[in-house]
Amino acid sequence: MNAAPSWNRRDFLKTAGAATLSALAAGFPRALNAETIEKIQPTADTVIVLWMAGGMASTETFDPKRYTAYENGLPSSKVLSTFPSIDTAVDGIKISQGLEKIASVMDRGTLIRSYTAGDLGFILHSRHQFQWHTGYAPPQTVAAPHIGSVIARTLGPRDPAMPAFIDIGQRFDLGEGEELKAFHTAGFLGSEYGPFLIANPEQAVESVRPPTGMSPGRFENREKFYRQLAQQSPVGQYGSDYQQQSLLRSLDNAHRLLSSPAAKAFDLTLEPKDSYDKYNTGRFGIGCLLARRLTEAGARFIELTTEYIPFVNWDTHENGHTRLADLKKSIDAPIAQLVLDLEERGLLDRTLIVLASEFSRDMLVEGKPDNGVKNQVTVPDIINDPKYYGMHRHFTDAGSVLLFGGGMKKGHLHGKTADERPCKTLEGRVIIEDLHATIYQAMGISPKLSYEIEKRPFYTTRDGSGKPVNEVFARMPKKV
Repeated sequence: MNAAPSWNRRDFLKTAGAATLSALAAGFPRALNAETIEKIQPTADTVIVLWMAGGMASTETFDPKRYTAYENGLPSSKVLSTFPSIDTAVDGIKISQGLEKIASVMDRGTLIRSYTAGDLGFILHSRHQFQWHTGYAPPQTVAAPHIGSVIARTLGPRDPAMPAFIDIGQRFDLGEGEELKAFHTAGFLGSEYGPFLIANPEQAVESVRPPTGMSPGRFENREKFYRQLAQQSPVGQYGSDYQQQSLLRSLDNAHRLLSSPAAKAFDLTLEPKDSYDKYNTGRFGIGCLLARRLTEAGARFIELTTEYIPFVNWDTHENGHTRLADLKKSIDAPIAQLVLDLEERGLLDRTLIVLASEFSRDMLVEGKPDNGVKNQVTVPDIINDPKYYGMHRHFTDAGSVLLFGGGMKKGHLHGKTADERPCKTLEGRVIIEDLHATIYQAMGISPKLSYEIEKRPFYTTRDGSGKPVNEVFARMPKKV
């Protein structure tokens, strides 16, 4: 039996729309218990999330199992990994072929193999991504803020001119764009804490300049007109007084950035060519370079995505093996280079890098072995076409999360999964509340912190129940 009823895109959009209207009516989001909860000494002051959108198969990446080469007539039940494993810089930790550069820096990181996605009924990528990014499963009666917005609201910017929360690489005019918008938001916290969106990292500098062909004077007049419109609108027409003022403050922040030296961080033409070339594996690789530059310039929370588009990138419903071979080429070198560059600049220790995905994949199991859901992909019993060779179904009982820097252990492995199908979590299970609590603790934020919305508390982790995975910290964050 399913743990939750099935849920379709129409239901998602209905509830997301209602929650958005609720956010507009929300007043000042007062921190209810900031003075009474424990105070934590942070081990990091910046977070970079590297989002493998679409469901990264852990057995093909960071938790390789028995390798089976392709041949016609291969029983699909025999396929656990379609890439052989390779050694890493850490004895006893192997990862998948095609990730050699990341393997070489594994001695700087912690690998979690036991992330377990939520039981949300019929699997919908945008629902699981919503839960990963907000810590809450949809539907919610309020607009839940993105974890980046919570960090931006709680800690504020590291540099007054630099947006505290920057999101790189996701477009909203493809596939499930409206569903993705539901969590790319600060929700009830207010517009000023929402993401500064950069759809294409190769064109990042355009986001801090007036539109091409528009004179500075015309641009200033537009900004003034928009501000005037927001200021003169009756309270309630476009949200509560707090939400309108938050919108105006977001305009102030954007205007400040345009005329600030911090804007140079977005201009990738200023990067030396040899450095640029090390990252240039495509949009994601250039995004890693941009993330490094933004970290240096004072960003607080950065998310970079491989981009979620249904049936594209990590959403491997066909040709799983060949597509993952190409995906690895796009992520391997730039991720390793990001780690090395931050280390060289003395920034890695205080920058927490989190590589994650909404769930994993398996040839045969949809959902969890003991909590299956309706199969969404057909996998033949006997494979006679290479397009069926790879991990196609959505597996939620084990997935990999890779952590670098930010006070995490170096060369550490957390969690254990079964070596044979179903490759489920056996030890060290980590759920989303605990992963978020770990990130928050690294940033000096209690997982029990709550904000008031609709006269009730909304916790940074669901019901304040998140428990940090203390085993992954190199040094336990001090209570102050």
